[in-house]
Amino acid sequence: MPTARRASVRRIDPRLAPAAPSPAPPIAHLRRHFALEVPRVFSEAERVALVAGVYAARAEWTPDFGGEQFSLGRAFYTHLEQGLSRRYFADAAASDARVERYLPGLQRRMRELVAAITGAPAQPRRGFCGPGVHIFPAGEKVAREGGVLHFDTEGLSDYHLARRLRAITVVVMLELPDADGGLKLWDVLYDGRDDADDEARSAQSLVARYSPGGALVIDSYRLHQIQPFPGGRDRISATVHAAELDSGRWETWF
Repeated sequence: MPTARRASVRRIDPRLAPAAPSPAPPIAHLRRHFALEVPRVFSEAERVALVAGVYAARAEWTPDFGGEQFSLGRAFYTHLEQGLSRRYFADAAASDARVERYLPGLQRRMRELVAAITGAPAQPRRGFCGPGVHIFPAGEKVAREGGVLHFDTEGLSDYHLARRLRAITVVVMLELPDADGGLKLWDVLYDGRDDADDEARSAQSLVARYSPGGALVIDSYRLHQIQPFPGGRDRISATVHAAELDSGRWETWF
């Protein structure tokens, strides 16, 4: 469903106090812009250390779609699409332990970022895996062709979808590929159909660019796609999904 938002990305101050009381927290800008950019979520030293931790955990990566991509910590949407949801939930506690072992503090920082963006407490979603990392290898399918056009609605309950309660996706870029690899965003919001038709694909769009250690925040109902990227460097990003349970309370998962 096309909307009337401005085809732009709003940059917001990274020095946000978690859950700071505010009549207009940063999430309010998503009513007028395709995305929010939060630069320098992690310092350069923190970013380098996190990337080193991701590679140190290579033996613990979860392969998805035949090795087209990997994750550190289990991602709900990949397991759902591969018919592996039971494995996701059975391994949730161990998944969080793996992420914390190799990337200490990452999950806490990602939840704090959600709290700062929404201006409300952000709690872990019961039974789900906490924030984790996606690894898109250089030369693999996403690098060559880009990702699938999609909405981030897989983890939302029927109750949530029916009431169109607010939901966001927060992605922090830990390792940029050699070039490109941005996120294409369309002026199209989820209307109950998972596939993008020709009208949706031809809607107004932009490609949002990441900065090292910086975040992009999008409405989970917005149509988007990872762009292809050349070169020999993997694309590595930390992700957290968040949904509003009721006014002033959010839950998070990966």
